[in-house]
Amino acid sequence: MENLKGSDNRKKIIVIGGGFAGLNFVRQLFNNRDYQVTLVDKNNYNYFTPLLYQVGTSFLDPSSISYPFRKLFRKKGIQFRMAELLRIDTENNTIQLSDGDLSYDQLVFAAGTKTNFFGNERIREKAISLKGIDDAIYMRNELMKTMEKAAITGDPAERRKLLTMVVAGGGPTGVEVVGMLAEMRKYIMAKDYPELKGAEGAIHIADGSPVLLAPMSDKTHQETFRILTKLGVDIKLNTRVTSYEDNIIKFSDGASIEAATLIWAAGVTAHTFEGIPASCLGAGNRMITDVYNKVKGFDNVWAIGDISIQDTDPAYPKGHPQLAQPAIQQGKTLAKNFLSMAKGKPMKPFKYFDRGDMAIIGRNKAMADLFKHKLHLSGFLGLLGWLFIHLISLVNYNNKIKTLYSWLVAYLTRDQALRMIFRSGNRGT
Repeated sequence: MENLKGSDNRKKIIVIGGGFAGLNFVRQLFNNRDYQVTLVDKNNYNYFTPLLYQVGTSFLDPSSISYPFRKLFRKKGIQFRMAELLRIDTENNTIQLSDGDLSYDQLVFAAGTKTNFFGNERIREKAISLKGIDDAIYMRNELMKTMEKAAITGDPAERRKLLTMVVAGGGPTGVEVVGMLAEMRKYIMAKDYPELKGAEGAIHIADGSPVLLAPMSDKTHQETFRILTKLGVDIKLNTRVTSYEDNIIKFSDGASIEAATLIWAAGVTAHTFEGIPASCLGAGNRMITDVYNKVKGFDNVWAIGDISIQDTDPAYPKGHPQLAQPAIQQGKTLAKNFLSMAKGKPMKPFKYFDRGDMAIIGRNKAMADLFKHKLHLSGFLGLLGWLFIHLISLVNYNNKIKTLYSWLVAYLTRDQALRMIFRSGNRGT
């Protein structure tokens, strides 16, 4: 990349992270005459975060929700660097990467978040998290290996432990994961593992809030509770997982469960980087930005998506939700502001348009609260809405076709043929 330095007079923009925010920023600047854009990401592919749980539970193949950056950027005038950011030198406008240095005129952070274990190292070591493709493959492998162990053990207590799973966190990821696990237990386990027919075991979900899917409407709270209960899920509200030692999961209410699997979906925290002082960070280590997504204390450093926090929007005094839509909208808005700056025109402040929240439980129980909860959809309409939004949001037609086919198979057969164990030593965090 550095051999391009000085090859033209365009301003150099470096974007850290190629998720929803970073990719939508970059897409607005394809083949741009004013800016030379370089995207830096530790992976060589973009992936669709909301469907990671379907990879982790063997309902989608990893290639259905991911696509290589270099193919996306063919003939688009965008440079790509697969590397990790180590530190930033804001005085000299340079960044140090795991494979060298780059200079910039404008630096855009879109690096997203990582799993928050709230300082509990034992849970971090033992639990399964779900923040990337590596995590999803790891989850799939571990779930399948656990089922294989349960199938051959002759000890009823050991089998019960192996077939008992706890999901910590009642947000969209936790609810969707537990729904898929319940579907697998109800419709698939006896087919693949006839040895386990009638075996004991349970699926639990725990959350510190009084409801699941807390940001959504009361109707969604009630339907979620009803659907999961019908699927046989034990729901623990106002309850947090506090420890996980020797296959014993302890809860904040004093109860404990013996379980071989703990899936952690209880929170996230933003990535932090050397060179960005703590005074620039707000709640959840998110970079504090102004209405234009410029980071506090800097003139040429910006943050978009989950890694940023604005307290300037009266409707969201604690910052915008860390969801796909705010990230997409911030990425597009910031890129348009860069185009305006290049033409000497004023920037426009970011204004979030809330299109609503969606969740799906199992293979076909979807709910949507649209336009600030003014419209609630469930049943078949909710399912169609969820399917449509997620399909159109996938980055490439190849992904759309693969995912639609997999969903059709799963819907019509209550089954899928993706439960293979592919081992890898590389596990994301």
